Amino acid sequence: MTRFQPILLGSDINVYGMARAFHEEYGIVSDAYAYFQLSPTKFSKIVNVHIVPDFDNFVTFRDFMLDLGRRMKAEDPDRALLLIPCGDVYANLLSQCGDDLRKYFVYNTLDIRLSRELAYKATFYKLCEKYDLPHPKTKTVTAEDVRLGAYKDLPFSYPVAMKPANSVEWLDIDFEGRRKAYIFERPEELDVMIRRAYDAGYKSEMIIQDFIPGDDSRMRVLNAYVDHHHRVRMMFLGHPLLEDPSPVAAGNYAAIIPDFNQGVFDRIKAFLEDIGYEGVANFDMKYDERDGEYKLFEINLRQGRSSYFVTLNGFNLAKYFVDDLVEDTPFDGNTVFGRGSKLWLEIPRSIFTDYVAEGEDKARGMAMMKAGDWGTTLEYAKDMNPLRWLMIRHMFSIYKKSYAKYFRQKGALK
Repeated sequence: MTRFQPILLGSDINVYGMARAFHEEYGIVSDAYAYFQLSPTKFSKIVNVHIVPDFDNFVTFRDFMLDLGRRMKAEDPDRALLLIPCGDVYANLLSQCGDDLRKYFVYNTLDIRLSRELAYKATFYKLCEKYDLPHPKTKTVTAEDVRLGAYKDLPFSYPVAMKPANSVEWLDIDFEGRRKAYIFERPEELDVMIRRAYDAGYKSEMIIQDFIPGDDSRMRVLNAYVDHHHRVRMMFLGHPLLEDPSPVAAGNYAAIIPDFNQGVFDRIKAFLEDIGYEGVANFDMKYDERDGEYKLFEINLRQGRSSYFVTLNGFNLAKYFVDDLVEDTPFDGNTVFGRGSKLWLEIPRSIFTDYVAEGEDKARGMAMMKAGDWGTTLEYAKDMNPLRWLMIRHMFSIYKKSYAKYFRQKGALK
């Protein structure tokens, strides 16, 4: 096998999940680069995090990565440098670089036009219409529409959902009540929050949608690996049973059991291959009982923060990156449609027991826990030490307080 070094962009739980996948499959320690140190990668011996000031700035990012590649190739010319963005900011920066870094690194990216078309929700929904992919009824409004009050004339009734079309820009603004997404029962609630967002400096379009009824258990999450020849090698579907209820993290999955739906797989595969996608694609969708369709909310142009769920169930994401970008292994064209048997948690088991609604899904998850068929991203026996153990216990205690405070009044979705 060709020698290689994983270089991960970010420091969150997604980075730790990828580092763990590389360590489990190859016994290799990853390097990570980020502009901020987040808790999931602290006190770890399987990933070395390097903090780079202003790393979310394009010029800083490109210049640093070119210098890093130059230095690492000079040290070891025969080692492949496998570069993987693990967040929206880094995926966007890498797409802006285009082929600039390929002299030193191997990586998947999209051309900047396709990247923006997919990442920006308003244009993503237009693509969904072109490819007959179900999505919620949507009204897209601009800052000028808000100034004129034109957002009030909606082609659907309340309750409605609201979320920013530009998730990267949304990260840079702050105001009272800011969260990833909202559910509003009344027009007055929408009025307050949409005006606050634009008064705080948000400039892009806002998405207002028909709210699909049902709780977290109606959600689905799909991860697909598409190689650099634009062929879908693997697809895996998850069924979230809980999401994080806190305002700052609303919509982040906290418990997922495996699912399987050939119809969903076939439609998404055809879409990804036709648009010339490459890399990991992560889709969030929700089942609409009113018409029996799974409706797409968004595509993330990288693996999801809960994507260790895929590796946990036997489809190691690190291996797909290596087989494709480092080894360029032959592919027979037969996509792997994954079936799994393990429950993934980001929370203590007690939260799953206390907060997941009673029913067949919960019973299945409880049986998995009882059988030992479950796991978390962060609790890795080969990377445990007193400081890391204490950090994870602290994170779990925060989750317990958060569920106790916010679960019944969540009011947020993807």
